[in-house]
Amino acid sequence: MGVYQGNDLRKISGGRKRPHRKPRKYEMGSYPTDTKVSDKDVRELDRVFGGNYKVRLKYAAYANVVDPEKGVAKKVRILQVLQVPANPEYARRGIIVKGSIILTELGKAIVTSRPGQDGVINAVLIKE
Repeated sequence: MGVYQGNDLRKISGGRKRPHRKPRKYEMGSYPTDTKVSDKDVRELDRVFGGNYKVRLKYAAYANVVDPEKGVAKKVRILQVLQVPANPEYARRGIIVKGSIILTELGKAIVTSRPGQDGVINAVLIKE
């Protein structure tokens, strides 16, 4: 289901705007993906503007973690979400977004990709 992203519903002052046309398809948006930690990866394809497809990661079990000292990347299991600077409530609910600090089998890592937009979790190991 789409979410209307147009700005012709009301004025900033709160006054009413009369409709001069119907909503357009290109003004349609979508709800946030809210990628959650799970025991397996679940992705869904979403058709977006221009006929393109966006791969949304609904549930995540693995992350591609890069060790900057060794220069090696590994696919490791995500154990839990430790901290989300964007929204502390997300950490309690186990939702992963860009900038989240996750606990993996290798240690703490910070998420550098956008799972709801890219369909994958890329992270960089944090030195403690």
